[in-house]
Amino acid sequence: MTVVHPITRAWITTGGTGAQNYDEFADDAEITAIIEANPHSALGIEMPHRAPDSLGKTFGDALPDAVTRLAEAKADGSYTPAEQVVVLYRITAPGEEPAYGIFAMVDTDQISTRADEPGLVIRNEDVFIAKVRERVALAEALGHLLSPVLLLQTGRGDELHAALATATDAAGAPAATDIDQAGRTHAIWLLGPGPEQDELTSLASGGELVVADGNHRSLAAQTGGFRRFLAVVTTPASVAIQPYNRLISELPTTPDELLDRLRAAGAQITAVDGPAQVPATGGSVVLQLPGQAYDVTLPHTGANRLENLDHALVERLLLREALGLDPGDKRITYVGGDYPASWLTGEVEAGRAELAILIAPVTVDDFVAVNLAREKMPRKSTWFTPKARGGLVVAELPDPA
Repeated sequence: MTVVHPITRAWITTGGTGAQNYDEFADDAEITAIIEANPHSALGIEMPHRAPDSLGKTFGDALPDAVTRLAEAKADGSYTPAEQVVVLYRITAPGEEPAYGIFAMVDTDQISTRADEPGLVIRNEDVFIAKVRERVALAEALGHLLSPVLLLQTGRGDELHAALATATDAAGAPAATDIDQAGRTHAIWLLGPGPEQDELTSLASGGELVVADGNHRSLAAQTGGFRRFLAVVTTPASVAIQPYNRLISELPTTPDELLDRLRAAGAQITAVDGPAQVPATGGSVVLQLPGQAYDVTLPHTGANRLENLDHALVERLLLREALGLDPGDKRITYVGGDYPASWLTGEVEAGRAELAILIAPVTVDDFVAVNLAREKMPRKSTWFTPKARGGLVVAELPDPA
């Protein structure tokens, strides 16, 4: 069954438009600074209200600005059109093994979130519905998709990895390259209709596709009634899971009261000597409060493996019960693995935040087990790297079925 398809009409970057995805930032000011430094970045389209010339507008009010920016980018040659293509994708960096993927369109009706719901695309995290609505509104306003969902091919991942490595090695000079904020080089090649395209879409469709990044974007496709969504199908050998931490701007209680509440709930708390670090393995978390860090082992109060994951315990015991905060509270910032522990603790020590929560990366075994059971990971618990770059391949929304 083929669920991965060529892009009917694509717009391919000619350079300079690549961008981090809209949800990779801990600080909105970073978005504005990036757009100001590179006005051609697709980030100005993805986050129109953060562009320097749109500041002060709401997301909805800035949507016409996004439409104008995309039209200008297509008119000035920043993108060139292509039809019925898939796009080979390779990410390289010194000292790292190459990562491979393929830009393509994926059937929205294949998304499954429960064990009794058929489908090859597994979405695995709770989401924030306000962000989903923004993604729907943007796609409907633009008639295009700029930011891909990253899908992990779990059934034929090794075969797909080998086939993509062979295809990119033989493809000659890339259509475009882009260097990201970490110094990685993102390269793309167009592949039109023919046996090679058919083979790659078959391999990409060859097993369950787990959403590694883009739970909001995939739900937006469902909510908006989009027949297909833009994705990069990648392989297990191409990705790693990094920490996903939390930063609390304002505590609703004092630090001492927080620690007392955690002790009363059964947590074991030990003061940390020296700089706070992200735990190497699960089982405990590190809390950075002003002037002192603590190693905290939260009690396993859940009924199963999922409920006892560190991220689930933090959400339930620390955020909800000890602090009385809903996970969607504006005082909580979810900070991905691109930001080191020193950055988070520095925010606390500088007074810009009152608590940093450092959490060990989710293991691949736990991630796979939760997904195969069609259960949902806690919000913002898996930071996969390397990230697929937005703005390299833009897909026109397909007509409704």
